[in-house]
Formats: sequence, C-alpha cells, structure tokens
Amino acid sequence: MTFFAHIAKVAAITSIVVLSGCASVNKAPANVDAESKLFKANPTASQVYLYRNETLGAALSMPVTVDGQLAGNTGAHTFFKFDLPAGEHKFTSQGNESLLTLSTVIGGQYFVWQEVKMGVMSGGSKLQVVPAEQGKKGVLESTQIQSELK
Repeated sequence: MTFFAHIAKVAAITSIVVLSGCASVNKAPANVDAESKLFKANPTASQVYLYRNETLGAALSMPVTVDGQLAGNTGAHTFFKFDLPAGEHKFTSQGNESLLTLSTVIGGQYFVWQEVKMGVMSGGSKLQVVPAEQGKKGVLESTQIQSELK
C-alpha cells in the first residue's frame, strides 16, 4: 500500500468515526417529549419548535440562542420547543453564523429547521422557517432537549 493510499484510508476511517458519533445533549423527560409532539397550541404564548433531524454532523453539538440567551446545544435528531411571548424573536445557531428573525403571534406555532452544513474543517448550520407539515415530521423524528432559557 502506498503512503498516499494509507493516508486516504486513515482519513476515511476517521471521517466515519466522527460522523457516526453523537453529540451529548440534555434530553427532556420522556413525558415532556411526548406532550410536545401532540402539537397543542398554547393560548397564552407562541410556540417555536427548532429541530435538527439530520444525521450529518452527528458528532457536532451546535449552540442555539434565542433573543441573545443561550438555549442550549442541539445534536443529531433533537429539537427545542420554546413558548415565547408574541413579537419579534432572534435565533442564532453556531455562534452568529446563522441568524433568523421571526415574528410570532399568541397561539401560533412555528417550525425552524437547523440544517447542518459541513465545511472543509468544521460543520455549521443554517436556520430556516419551514411549513408546519414539514416541521412536524422533523420534530417527530427527533427527541426533545431541555432549554437553558430562563
């Protein structure tokens, strides 16, 4: 085996190990996860589901902020559910790499997909609002994580 073939083999194995690992996240209790997946509207707040339903970048933990406060970190196949007052809210992912501003109303439900973007040296993400049908499907494929928001 040539030197370059050996290096390529080692790089391929390393990539598989990195991509198949799982980021550590703070999961919500099973009953909270199940309740959130009923998608019952909150008559006193707006609800934002922010989800990451991809395996790509599974080893990467990605920080998310809401209105400048750290909510926590997502991992592969995880989601947050935020009950927020009506109004304009700013969400960021992976530092300030992806910024999304969302205007909400009381009783409204919103779905934000955290799409993983793999780069040459590291991963990143892009936040985007998606239709309710697509968002609910993504949330159902994922496990709820607890938010650090106060």
